[in-house]
Amino acid sequence: MARNPAGERPLGPVDPGDVRALAQVVEAGSFTRAAEVLGVSKSRVSRAVARLEARLGVRLLSRSTRSLILTEEGRAYLDAALPALDALEEAGRVVASARAEPRGLLRIALPLSFGLRYLAPELLAFAARWPDLEVDLRLSDHPVDLLAEGFDLAVRGGILPDSSLVGRRLCGFDLKVVASPDYLSRAGRPAHPRELESHACLRYAASRTLPEWWFRGPDGEVVVPRVRARLAADSGDLLVQAAVAGLGIASLPAFQVHEALRAGRLLTLFDDWERLRGAFFAVVPHRRYLPARVRLCIDHLAARLAHPPWEA
Repeated sequence: MARNPAGERPLGPVDPGDVRALAQVVEAGSFTRAAEVLGVSKSRVSRAVARLEARLGVRLLSRSTRSLILTEEGRAYLDAALPALDALEEAGRVVASARAEPRGLLRIALPLSFGLRYLAPELLAFAARWPDLEVDLRLSDHPVDLLAEGFDLAVRGGILPDSSLVGRRLCGFDLKVVASPDYLSRAGRPAHPRELESHACLRYAASRTLPEWWFRGPDGEVVVPRVRARLAADSGDLLVQAAVAGLGIASLPAFQVHEALRAGRLLTLFDDWERLRGAFFAVVPHRRYLPARVRLCIDHLAARLAHPPWEA
């Protein structure tokens, strides 16, 4: 810890406001005029200078009935302190500006399929709007450790399993059980979820937080754990292609199958049964003091996904 000029004791913390008060007294030539400029009382200015002298252990001003003059120590102190104080205040202005407008590096982790189809176009538009922003996008269905890997933001689907993260819901989606008209004409249309055990099914191979074959209907809750996996894949888009090709029945999010459903390439099953509803969340490590680049990016995505096309 720094010591005072006499080397007698450690210096206490210096209030930058006290330094500004001293500088204003010197510039104005009196405590009264300095107080008027600063918009505070004369006694407050006097206490600030006295407090600073006590912290430093030296006299900074020579006072007389007619004038105030910096001592040699006072002049040396202001010559060294004011540039540092100006730099500190400028740093504060830089940080405040960063809070107001997005700038700097924004690292985002996205799920692969949903990220490519629905998030990447919106993030490209966001980046184009803010020229001082650098965007680093990583797309993978494997969750990242935001803190350890240095990500500002991640988008995750399903439920929010990690309670240490802060999440904002972006949009929801239903799980749909689908098959092609060709498959249903060959294999028959199952009337009850348990009949899936005798059908060829297409399974999502990666870990996920939503069970694929959960239903609630007139018979209560039904979970079908033993479906015959004709094909397993870690890509929902590939499973859509397989379902359209007639390879079997798939349980997939609405955002992946809504185009095929509208085109008639796929048909839904068990429409009168309740399915689990998932959601996508923007997650950050901490809620407080979000930089503008993160805060405005989340706002942008939430606004664009407020009415997703699969719910139209």
